[in-house]
Amino acid sequence: MSGRCKFLSTREMADLIPDGATLAVTGSGGGLMEPDEILKAIEARFKATGHPRDLTVFHTFGLGDGQDKGMNRLAHEGLVKCVIGGHWSWSPRMQELAETNQISAYALPTGVMGLLLRETGAGRPGLITKTGLGTFVDPEHGGGRLNEAAIATLVERLEIDGETYLRYKPIPIDFAIVRGTSVDRLGNITAREEPADLDVFSMCLAAHNSGGSVFVQTRDQLDVIPARSVTLPRALVSAVAIVPIQEQTYLGGYRTDFAGAAPAQIKPSQAPTGIRAVIARRAALEMPEQGVVNLGFGISASVTCFTDVDPATLTVCAEQGIYDGVMETGPLFGISSGPTAIIPATSQFDFYSGGGLDATFLGMAEMDGAGNVNVSHLGARPVGPGGFIDISQNARKVVFCGTFDAKGSDIEVVSGGLQIHKHGAVKKLVENVRAITFSGVQALAAGAEVFYVTERAVFRLTADGVELCEVAKGLDIERDVLSRMGFAPIVREVRQMPTSVFE
Repeated sequence: MSGRCKFLSTREMADLIPDGATLAVTGSGGGLMEPDEILKAIEARFKATGHPRDLTVFHTFGLGDGQDKGMNRLAHEGLVKCVIGGHWSWSPRMQELAETNQISAYALPTGVMGLLLRETGAGRPGLITKTGLGTFVDPEHGGGRLNEAAIATLVERLEIDGETYLRYKPIPIDFAIVRGTSVDRLGNITAREEPADLDVFSMCLAAHNSGGSVFVQTRDQLDVIPARSVTLPRALVSAVAIVPIQEQTYLGGYRTDFAGAAPAQIKPSQAPTGIRAVIARRAALEMPEQGVVNLGFGISASVTCFTDVDPATLTVCAEQGIYDGVMETGPLFGISSGPTAIIPATSQFDFYSGGGLDATFLGMAEMDGAGNVNVSHLGARPVGPGGFIDISQNARKVVFCGTFDAKGSDIEVVSGGLQIHKHGAVKKLVENVRAITFSGVQALAAGAEVFYVTERAVFRLTADGVELCEVAKGLDIERDVLSRMGFAPIVREVRQMPTSVFE
């Protein structure tokens, strides 16, 4: 192998990381593009020697198995001192360190983070964007800080031509820890058998052009990788660790359909049942007749199971850079069986940021009378927004999907409507959301069309506030809806929810 690039073991890579270094780590839930063997080696060195320590870790997507892998590998007191993450849920061990103030913890939008890496690598003064205005990453609402130990300023406001923007400050990267499928004799990397490219290129660009190093984990070595198949050119690669046991995801092995090299595997319907089906069916009525649509996690991911829109007129995508195919859910969210296109996540977020989405269907943990939605701060532990802010703030139409309340509700779907036997103990329509992940004010300023769909009522965002539009048959508006809310919505002409959604 020529140039700077070398073959090293994962242990040798770990030995080269000094105390106090800043690491950028790629990967997404379910093991997607996760360089876990390198992370495992860093963990093993720390346990044996106490080094490296006091690391700053930057990760754009959430990565880990909820137990030992991914970011969980680095979740040891003393190993890390600061984490800037897009999503935290897959690493409960790191969440615990943040919750107890053993590390400085921040959350920024996933798309913003990937684009910030690109801007850092390009030598520009950070990322200047409106994405995040009015949300918890806005300096006026906390600047993305998740705990008391987080005192640094990562984001600032500025005015350009009379308009307000956010400037996310550059973050120089000492080590990019990434992975691909194969390396060739020259040091070029391909991700040809991976389900996504994610932000590997921008992450490595930031490290290389910051004077840092790029460590790549691959499954094998090839003699030559065709130029058009190269994901990461050798000019950016410092060292490669070949790990023959590397698997595509936590499922094990390698599936060619996940990489777009085989037709989609048709599975039994993943359509939900009960009130979750009601929500998905009603949300599906907001599906545009044609255009580009993004689907989120949970109930919103199943909306396409119920739409009558011709699939040929819609392009369905996910923030990982995936288009069409049969989208996976749960831990493998962001992977598609038989996708029609796979592009870098940074390019996908450029598309989103510029208003390329005709509609998006997303989850909803809390909402309030200003139309704000919270999905990033649930309970005591940090969660983070993932791509939620990037997507929701820039789509032309936003449809939030979620149950009206939570914890202990007992609701029966009857012919054409609902019968509530017991209300949930936790209100989700509250006076003020705990943290703003979606800003109603910003949505109105952008002219977006916004709906909030629950099993018993549908709301929409207007210039006057949140309006109650529909209520399910069989329910009393005052008893079952208004009295169970933490705010008073606008009530004008309330229609009955279509009986078809209760079939």
